Parts: sequence; C-alpha cells; structure tokens
Amino acid sequence: MSLIAFLGAIEIGLVYALVALGVFLSFRILNFPDLTVDGSFPLGAATTATLIVGGLDPILATLVGAAAGACAGLVTAWLNVRFGILHLLASILTMIALFSVMLRIMGKPNVALINQDTVLNLFTWLSPAIASLGLPARSTLKVVVLAIIVAIAGLALGRFLTSEFGLAMRATGANPRMARAQGISTKLHIYVGMALSNALVALGGAMFAQTAGFADVTTGTGTIVQGLAAVILGETIIRTRSIGLMLLACVIGSILYRIVIALALNTSWLGLEASDLNLVLAVLIGLGLILPKVGNPLKTLFRRSA
Repeated sequence: MSLIAFLGAIEIGLVYALVALGVFLSFRILNFPDLTVDGSFPLGAATTATLIVGGLDPILATLVGAAAGACAGLVTAWLNVRFGILHLLASILTMIALFSVMLRIMGKPNVALINQDTVLNLFTWLSPAIASLGLPARSTLKVVVLAIIVAIAGLALGRFLTSEFGLAMRATGANPRMARAQGISTKLHIYVGMALSNALVALGGAMFAQTAGFADVTTGTGTIVQGLAAVILGETIIRTRSIGLMLLACVIGSILYRIVIALALNTSWLGLEASDLNLVLAVLIGLGLILPKVGNPLKTLFRRSA
C-alpha cells in the first residue's frame, strides 16, 4: 500500500472516529439504538457545504452543520420520549425524513466545494513544514487537522461524561428506573445525549465534505455500520472501564478499521476488489463480535496443567 493510500485510510478513519464517538454515546452510554446517524452524517455535510458555497465562514458553517445534526437527534428523542415510539422506529422515521430535508437544503443531490475556503485552509501555514519532512503536503495536512478536531471532541466528551451531569446520563443508560428513583430527569438526559451524539456524527459529515470536496445525499449509507464496527473493534483491542480509554478505543478502532480495509483491498494476492467491500466489512464486524467471547487458550492450558 502506498503512502498516499495509507494517509487516505487514516484520514477517513479520523472522520469516522467522530461518528464512532457519537455512536458510542448513544449505544453504549444511553443504551439507545439509533439509526439517525445514517441521516445526520450527510445532513452535517449538506448543511456545511451549502453554507460555505453561500459565503459563510467555514468554522461557523461547520458548527451550524453540527447543530443541524443535534436537531435531528432531538427529533428522534422527542418521538421516543414524548410519544413512546420504539427507539429504532423513531430513528428510522427521522432518517427517512432527513433525505428530503437535505434535498431542500442543497437544492440538488450534491454540492461541490471546489476552490472554496474550508477549515483546511486555516492550517495551510503548516504545509511548508510538512513538505520539508518529505510527506505529501495536502494529504498529511488533512490528517493533522482531523487529528486536532478529533482530539478536541474526544477530550470534551470525556470531560462531559465524567461531570455530574454526565454521570447522571450514564446512570440513565445503565438503569433508568434507578436513575429516576434518585431524582434524575431521564427524559432530559436522553434529549441531551441524543443531541450530542448526532452533533458529533454531523461534525464528522461536515469534515468529510470539506476533506473530500463535496457533499452528497447518499454519503450517509452504511454510516451506522462503520460507526458500530469502529466501537466494537476498539472495545476488542482495549478492554477497560475507564471512560477516557473507551473513547480512545473508539478512535483507534475507527483508524484501524479503515487501515485494515485499505490493506485488504490493496493486497493483490488476496484477490479482493472494490466490490468485495461489504464482505470485508461483514468479516471484520463478525470477528469483532466473536473475539471478546473467545477465551485465551494459553490461560486454559495453564489452568489444566496446574
């Protein structure tokens, strides 16, 4: 695999690390199966791209894109909490509606960001230093910028989940009945958690649009699968109860997930092609689910010998 392909895998892995953080918050913290992410990811991309083309500052456009994702999460939470609609069904309804919303926002199926100012342009002063190291300036710059954004998002989420409000949210997901008995407003924490989760996913979509150079209504297909795969793979590699390490595991899982896919599709002796991507995804997710349940054979051997 070439250096460009390797950096590209890290780049897309960092983009989906934001998705993994959002999926971790909804699935693991709130215990809320949420398929809204398949809509909030392209929603963040569509909103951000449209605003940038319209002349808005790229940082402000990115924040608005994340806010749009938060609104989508609030709609799903509202359908579930206010009307008692099942988690999955509520999120599917929101996801379906978001397709039309994105078409309204963009006015067409896709928007190009060619020759437009993006967040990346704010860091172009790093390009000479990167080039002096013999690295591809453009590809490496994307990785550096995305790493900074993921680090800020991860640290902020970790700080939030260890705060008093965050602990109450974790209690809401672990045991809502007990949480209510302790005077915790579980409805409020579901609203806030779902808004934050989808804001992170939409932020990933906003950064995808700016690094890829376009926003398209179809970019959200399979987002939930990739987010879950990153979380599962990260948990398989790093088994811990520390919130900070769990968030780090999501990021590492997302990056490794994309690198493994890139390696598989760029290794000619395996005979894999781009059309085999879904097969590779299924195998990786399956291994991630199986490995934690497989005992260490060395431990079993030592126990028998003892």
